[in-house]
Amino acid sequence: MAQLRSLNPSRTTIQLAYYCRNAGSVCSGSRNGLLGSVTEFYSSNNKNKNNHGKFSQKRSLHTICAGANVNSNGSKNAVLRWQNPILSDVRCLHSAAQDKQAQVSVADRTQHVQSKEEGVKPQRDPLDVSFNDPIAAFKSKTTWELARAYLVYMICSSEKIVEHNMTLMKWTNKMLGKKIFTALMKATFYGHFVAGEDQIKIIPTLERLRSFGVKPILDYSVEEDISQEEAEKREVESSVSSAGDNEKDAGALPQYHVDKSFADRRYKVSSARTYFYLNEATCERNMEIFIKCLEAVSGATFGTGITAIKLTALGRPQLLLQLSEVIMRTRKYMEALVGGQGNVLTHHKTIKDLEKYYASVGDNKDVQQFLKNVTSDKEGILHLFPWSGIVDEDSQLSETFRVPDPLTGQMRRLISQISPKEEEMFRNMIRRLNTIVKTAAELDVRIMVDAEQTYFQPAITRITLEMMRKYNKDKAIVFNTYQCYLRETFREVVTDLEQASRQNFYFGAKLVRGAYMEQERARAQALGYADPVNPSYEATTEMYHKTLAECLRRIKVLKDCGQDARKIGIMVASHNEDTVRFAIENMKSIGISPEDKVICFGQLLGMCDYITFPLGQAGYSAYKYIPYGPVEEVLPYLSRRAQENKGVLKKIKKEKRLLLSEIRRRLFRGQLFYTPKGNYVPI
Repeated sequence: MAQLRSLNPSRTTIQLAYYCRNAGSVCSGSRNGLLGSVTEFYSSNNKNKNNHGKFSQKRSLHTICAGANVNSNGSKNAVLRWQNPILSDVRCLHSAAQDKQAQVSVADRTQHVQSKEEGVKPQRDPLDVSFNDPIAAFKSKTTWELARAYLVYMICSSEKIVEHNMTLMKWTNKMLGKKIFTALMKATFYGHFVAGEDQIKIIPTLERLRSFGVKPILDYSVEEDISQEEAEKREVESSVSSAGDNEKDAGALPQYHVDKSFADRRYKVSSARTYFYLNEATCERNMEIFIKCLEAVSGATFGTGITAIKLTALGRPQLLLQLSEVIMRTRKYMEALVGGQGNVLTHHKTIKDLEKYYASVGDNKDVQQFLKNVTSDKEGILHLFPWSGIVDEDSQLSETFRVPDPLTGQMRRLISQISPKEEEMFRNMIRRLNTIVKTAAELDVRIMVDAEQTYFQPAITRITLEMMRKYNKDKAIVFNTYQCYLRETFREVVTDLEQASRQNFYFGAKLVRGAYMEQERARAQALGYADPVNPSYEATTEMYHKTLAECLRRIKVLKDCGQDARKIGIMVASHNEDTVRFAIENMKSIGISPEDKVICFGQLLGMCDYITFPLGQAGYSAYKYIPYGPVEEVLPYLSRRAQENKGVLKKIKKEKRLLLSEIRRRLFRGQLFYTPKGNYVPI
């Protein structure tokens, strides 16, 4: 199967995700055998080049070779590279031994592209918005998978088992041995919540999801299983500058300084993955893992896949803390100057307004230079600092974030002293993120930057927005995540939408309820700052719906004005069916169709199938969050899933009822050995 894309005027990427059924069909072990097949592919598709953009001299071909091991030294992953007027960068990602677990019909893939090009209407089912149809929910599952899911949910309903699940899994592993334990986990929790052990073994899962109208968000879910003491030690050491902690300095905000009581960021968090900084080499490995996710999702999803990443995996947390404090101190600085809450953009002040504030010190060279660097447009000031510099890998943080005192003209530093080594660490973090996003753009895969704790989030959002400004020029490649249990979410989203509009980049957002509520409340109370979380679940739902409605309203404005409605892309990442219904009803009421490709829906693999699959089969853009990794190394992830399911017993009750209904239906109709076969094409 080939998919041709024109990424930019200077470079075109041809991606060939080719899964060979027979050994030697493409990867014969020789350069000529592979080139012959590729040349034949190129020739057969050259006549269609006008449909895909002009071909350039330099290409990249990403080929997953399943036929034979082309590496002479016998290693599992072989990489062949050579230069050719048509081809460059050929990657064979697995050997013949792995092929047995990744057989995919080339004919099916070719038929998919041909049907798309010829305008054949894909299969679509009516959507039951009550989400009570067990056939629609589970037609993608074998009867064994339904029984396994029911068993898993029964276990998740036991409070004692869930409470001690990690201890039980470790004990079982020791008692049974690795081989039997692995088989047991694959038959239960691992098999239900995890797609496979590596990017090759997950391919059958991705293919089946796709055949039923569902797309993937990939996440390599291996986590370190470290003690609380080790977690606290790492976090404290990596959250304080070598120059010392300036928590007691004038203007310092306690929220953005590490506290040992909350240094283990897993405290009271069951649904979010946590990275603890060890060293720069670990961050480099995390970057490589994210890139492998990008390559895996690109090869199997026809440009519709997504990879989720976390910024705390790519750099030292101290730098995110300090940058977050800068942002919040800047807001307080503006409040003191002009009054009113919020960031610079919300005040709609101009450069002339600032010049008036600094009138008494206007002849100061530092003040003049500061005003020169302020970013503004005809509507007013956008930023006080040249934020674009932070994603260009060469900015000096300690020199960038300074503001003039309006009385003396003396420049005040808003960020604590950063050593040259820490400056280098920050540039390394930005380089890693740039590398990931650039790769995503080349592979036509989207990146979703996950939300984290509020003391990291201002920096994460600012960096993510700058990545949007840099890479989201023609389409939404980078998405930010907004947690709707926070009191400021609506204002933050509206402000960021305004930035995207005024700076002309595509805005991507994933809306979630949030993962850190209990931890955030406890930390705020202990450290003496305002609770950032909404007072109730109902208030969080209201915040979610209000924020989503505003995004939909702005999409409609774009559409009505004849502009590209895809300038705003939103993922409704929720397991709450009321929120999903709210989104669907609002889409219909303002005339936004699934074909507009501006709203998509996402749920975790193994959870709320009764929502995801009916949506995908009805033609909505539906995603599953797909974790993968070796059995023993994803135990922390499985532990979190068990904890999360314990907390949503109402949803489990409905899913169990629908599962039992479908199992009974198949038994009565003699469909015990039902084989899933979908003919849906994701939107």
